[in-house]
Amino acid sequence: QVQLVESGGGLVQAGGSLRLSCAASGRTFSRYAMGWFRQAPGKERAFVAAISWGAARTRYADSVKGRFTISRDNAKNTVYLQMVTLQPEDTAVYYCAQDVREFASWPYEFGYWGQGTQVTVSS
Repeated sequence: QVQLVESGGGLVQAGGSLRLSCAASGRTFSRYAMGWFRQAPGKERAFVAAISWGAARTRYADSVKGRFTISRDNAKNTVYLQMVTLQPEDTAVYYCAQDVREFASWPYEFGYWGQGTQVTVSS
């Protein structure tokens, strides 16, 4: 049974930074691509970033390029999202996701989700 547990959210002022973590269990972590999504109030869930199973490839939404960095530590079964220069429009619940297929290439099929962690950026 796949479990994804996010942490690291909180309240930060505009221009600040946060690092989100997502601890995964239930499958061999290093075989699966991982991603981050976010859902702002009144909006649909949106893609933020993804990283390949071997960490060689990353992808980002245009809105976060240059400010967010996704990384993973396969020894710790954890994926991270480093966020800098945060803006009020980054306020959302951030979700971690895992591809359902092992050793997959883009585009990924995210079928496992965490419970989310709230990020609030004040102006």
